[in-house]
Amino acid sequence: MDLVITVCDNAAGEVCPYWPGQPATAHWGYADPSEGTGTDAEKMEAFTQTLFQIKRRLEIFTSLPLTSLSKMALENTARDLAKK
Repeated sequence: MDLVITVCDNAAGEVCPYWPGQPATAHWGYADPSEGTGTDAEKMEAFTQTLFQIKRRLEIFTSLPLTSLSKMALENTARDLAKK
């Protein structure tokens, strides 16, 4: 693995497992939509919003010229996307 991205808000403060090869890491925190309350429609909207947020970041990330990025640049870019 070259990059590991965690996405759960609960994972931000936890110790990550050992990843072979010491890949770059980043955390993209999202509230867990399964913990939401409300009507079924409101719960579905929470899942939909989380899906679109992840999709947006992945589209930005995968459009980068990854072959020219060093491990540190890869990690910094993935971490910067967490702020968007």
